[in-house]
Amino acid sequence: MVRRHQRRSAAILAAAAVLFTGLLAGCAAQQKSAGGGTAGVTDTTVKVGGVLTKTSASGYSTKDAEIGAKARFERANAEGGVNGRKIEFVGAEDDGQDAAKGDAAAKKLVQKDQVFALVPVHAPNFGGAAFLEQQGVPWFGWATGPQWCGTKTGFGYSGCLAPKKGAGSQTWWGSQMADLLGGASGKTVYVQTTDSSGSKYGGTTISQSFQAAGFKLVGLNSGLPAAAPPPDWLPYVNKIMTADGGKAPDVLVSIIAGTKFNVGLYSALKRAGYKGVLTDATSYDPAILKDPAIAQALEGVVAAPMFEPFESNAPEIAAFKADVEKVSPGATLTQHMAIGYWAADIFLDMLKKTGKDLTREKFLATGNGSYTYENAGFGRVEYPKDHSEPNGCGALVRLEGGAFRVAKSMKCFDNVPLK
Repeated sequence: MVRRHQRRSAAILAAAAVLFTGLLAGCAAQQKSAGGGTAGVTDTTVKVGGVLTKTSASGYSTKDAEIGAKARFERANAEGGVNGRKIEFVGAEDDGQDAAKGDAAAKKLVQKDQVFALVPVHAPNFGGAAFLEQQGVPWFGWATGPQWCGTKTGFGYSGCLAPKKGAGSQTWWGSQMADLLGGASGKTVYVQTTDSSGSKYGGTTISQSFQAAGFKLVGLNSGLPAAAPPPDWLPYVNKIMTADGGKAPDVLVSIIAGTKFNVGLYSALKRAGYKGVLTDATSYDPAILKDPAIAQALEGVVAAPMFEPFESNAPEIAAFKADVEKVSPGATLTQHMAIGYWAADIFLDMLKKTGKDLTREKFLATGNGSYTYENAGFGRVEYPKDHSEPNGCGALVRLEGGAFRVAKSMKCFDNVPLK
């Protein structure tokens, strides 16, 4: 009787094992058909996550890019997703403006969280580029450093902003400034960067942008430590104020990531009597207007965003504002928000053009196969060309009387070979 019971139990267990194995096989087959076994892809979802510099010693933060990306993904999901799949956004990791932490964050997202792609990546010292390229994982964001350029997986919303010698280099910033000032003939420019790799690369390309527009370069200083603002700005100010044969230059360009840096530099220059134009790529941030001291320090500064300004009447900007309001009611719009939003927008367009049969290989084949996308929000991107050069588009915004005003609307210019 006992043996009969044991035989019956064994038979039941064997049948259950066969059934369980069949179910696993069926699930595996279903997953394979959904995305060829690609991490982060199911029949109904595509999983993505980002890496940002949410915190740093200098106070610089790109955390708002997470809101921008989420806003764009939420709209896509509300419209039914992309090719039948909704975006599962797991949020963004903080690299603390440290390359090693950025590398660890990228590995966590890929190996543990199993994301399909990294969106948005907005970190000046991002250290995960080599890993993502080796793994064939797409990543989208603001390509401010050389780690983005020459890859097949990194897609900057404004192209590669640190091109190598001989590759195309942007002329739009210098050209827009020349138009704003009524021409560049006889005018001088000085460029200040930090000692970070991204900042130094930017100094080289932006210097050429102004030279291509007709300005005379009288100084390029990359000796400012990137870790934190200096206790004394006087040595840097003295160099600037005497750069043009003992005189101050007509235009001072700051290629520095961090409001504290620029506030310190600009305040010191104004105390020294500087009367020229101050311009940078990061001061277009309505949040700074909440602090009267910061707003005063940045009064008159001409910021150079690589997207259509929030003050624009373009339908794309109206959609951006509405999308952000839905996910973060009452939030102050920032350029980091816009960068996250437009990086996500390009990812979604590339995803749509790849089609239902989604793998990383097919996605990258789409992105690197004569991919072109135009949008009034950021201009245009063309890949694979923009893996090695910027998209050549941008606007100018001036802070006047405590409010930002469009100085020059977005426009795209032809690149020139970087010398």
